[in-house]
Amino acid sequence: MLHDGRPMAAMAIAAAGLVALSLEAVALDEPPGEMAALKACEKEVCTLILDKAPSGDDLTCKMSKTWARNSIKKGENKGVAWGFGDARCKVSLSLSRADVIAALTRPAHTITSPPLTVKCEVERGDEVKPVTAKAQPKLVFKDGKAEKVWINLKEIDGPVDIKGTIWTAASLEDTLGIFHKSLIKSINKFVHKRCPKTYGSQAQAQKDPPKAPSGAATATSAKPAEHPPPADPQEAAAGQ
Repeated sequence: MLHDGRPMAAMAIAAAGLVALSLEAVALDEPPGEMAALKACEKEVCTLILDKAPSGDDLTCKMSKTWARNSIKKGENKGVAWGFGDARCKVSLSLSRADVIAALTRPAHTITSPPLTVKCEVERGDEVKPVTAKAQPKLVFKDGKAEKVWINLKEIDGPVDIKGTIWTAASLEDTLGIFHKSLIKSINKFVHKRCPKTYGSQAQAQKDPPKAPSGAATATSAKPAEHPPPADPQEAAAGQ
């Protein structure tokens, strides 16, 4: 759900909190409601992060994300090249509420995601090929900030060339950290900047400005009481 993540690495973990929310046009049509569902999940994640309420349901989101080929190409790095078209991935994200709060409040904490099954569609020439990946991402937090991340890709099924590209990207990330700096930056930006800015108290105050009490007079609308002008002394004497 993040704006600065690397789509090639995210192909292996899809929407596990590390996906770029790109708004670019794509050849694979974005399904109706996709962006609304992503926004709803983002709000749920941010509410948990900001409130840190110990009681409540764990985080569960069914997510789908469509990437344009160009946005995936931006994630290329040494040893990894994307030779295909657009892509779309779906995943059911599940995170423990206690785990998330501990990561943000304890001096150090590690979140290990439940096993994820990521189902993707990838354009290859004139065809769209299915790809299924299984991963178990792990994130290490220190003083409330993400410090390390592993994709932990377990297996992947699909055309050999697509499978090889994604497996290589995930393996190079976990061993050499080719996307690591970008992913860590994206996670911390989402947690500590985007959530407070979009869903924090200040954002809510801007959406719901205070209303004046009903019937209260304002400084511009209130009018002073009208009184007759004081009598001229000479006129008053003449009248006597």
